[in-house]
Amino acid sequence: MTTTTALPPITYPTGSARWILLITAISCAVLELIDTTVVNVSLREISGNIGATTTEIAWVITAYSIANVIVIPLSGMLSNLFGRKLYFTSSVALFTFSSFMCGCSGNLWMLVFWRFIQGIGGGGILSTSQSIIMDAFPPEERTTGLVIFGLGVILGPSFGPILGGYITDNFSWHWIFFLNVPIGILAASLSWKFVQDLPGITKPRIDVWGILFLTIGIGSLQYILEEGTTADWFSSNEITFFFILSIIGLVAFVIRELRIDYPAVNLRLYRNFNLAMGSTMNLIVGIIMTGTLFIFPLFVQVSLGWTATQTGAFMIPGMLVTIIGMIIAKKTMEKGINPKIIILTGLACTCIYLVMLSFSSPDSNSGNFFWPFMIRGVGAVMMVMPVMGLATAGLNGKDLAQAVGLSNMLRQLGGALGVALLNIYLSHENAFVRNNMIPAINPYNPISSDYVNGLTQSMASQGYGPDESTQLAWQLTDATLSKQQLLVSYNHGFMVVALIMLLAVPLILMIRYKKTNVPVAVTDAH
Repeated sequence: MTTTTALPPITYPTGSARWILLITAISCAVLELIDTTVVNVSLREISGNIGATTTEIAWVITAYSIANVIVIPLSGMLSNLFGRKLYFTSSVALFTFSSFMCGCSGNLWMLVFWRFIQGIGGGGILSTSQSIIMDAFPPEERTTGLVIFGLGVILGPSFGPILGGYITDNFSWHWIFFLNVPIGILAASLSWKFVQDLPGITKPRIDVWGILFLTIGIGSLQYILEEGTTADWFSSNEITFFFILSIIGLVAFVIRELRIDYPAVNLRLYRNFNLAMGSTMNLIVGIIMTGTLFIFPLFVQVSLGWTATQTGAFMIPGMLVTIIGMIIAKKTMEKGINPKIIILTGLACTCIYLVMLSFSSPDSNSGNFFWPFMIRGVGAVMMVMPVMGLATAGLNGKDLAQAVGLSNMLRQLGGALGVALLNIYLSHENAFVRNNMIPAINPYNPISSDYVNGLTQSMASQGYGPDESTQLAWQLTDATLSKQQLLVSYNHGFMVVALIMLLAVPLILMIRYKKTNVPVAVTDAH
């Protein structure tokens, strides 16, 4: 595979310049990833403050996600068009300014508009920062770049809810956005000074139709995944319309990109089998990592009565152990161990974590969840790092930027897909479990009868009349039943995800591996 960057001599930053560049790039990437989840825990406070309904406030998340997923795959082309230094610095500046405007927003649609603009800036930051980090190292040292970016990919979305909850509880929701401003100003200054343009890159022709088809296809798909649960999926004419639109847009996009010589997104890169497999695995990693991270806080808060602060504090040690996982993954990859073994080990760890959670009970506490989250911390890293390596192996410069954009887009879509699928499953499973539990509460079951009678007597002893005591007893019984059904539904959800993950094993085994001196080698499959 011939790349433009092979013509001029390739130089790599060294010493303090390299580390300032790396810190700048990863800080920007973490900021962007935190902002994908930081707002979630503050939606109630924001909606109350600006007078929006529960349905309307969801657009604060949806607008950011749609803009993000459209720009991410285009970031390689835009970086070549404007120059990497200008494009990355402008993206950081746009992200920073729109964050400030989000914090100043006084009504819903002003906030939604600036969140969309923030998503445009954030999409440019994410993929460009990864290509900057990986281009800072020669191929034989690229594992270090993967470690640095992988840490941000895992920790960023995890710290979002914790940071959002703390700021909302102790300050106000506006500071979720204002916090980005000083960091963004510093990052923009450093990026303008230390980020360099790729050598030997000529300005590409603009593929207007390709960009249009991608915007229609990916934007519609992301909207479906974000709003489908609220709209009851295909019973909604709106969701059905956007589904048809997404199919038309994506099919037209693929045909267009494969037929022209100046594609906005170079899909021809996926003639290489391992690059295609790496990006497919990125989709799966997004489904697994984001989906399971989404389900746990809901589980402990709804079923076990944890507060948001308790949940956030508990998850910190599990996130910090990912650093240990990074060291393990880096050492194994540098030794040239088959990446399939590393990914399968990570998959096994994540399955064990989910199976352990699936045996939770009403008496479960943080001690019961400590070791599963330690295992998850190591497993997540061992899945993410080799997959990122496979999705970009053997590429440099312009091709690397294109591959990074596509793999990040697929991981973002995977996250939205994982959350949507789990929402559907939990909704149906909750109804199924409740219908199976209700028949056990009847006058002929001595356990349920004694429970209801005990509650009735307790209410009567507190001064309530006979009818009122009976009504309150049944209300408390229903509340207990609801709590039990949610617990069982979540347990089933953890187990189902663990079993579904095993379906990825044949896909992992299909990866072609040829041991070389460069970690995570690929076999060219032209």
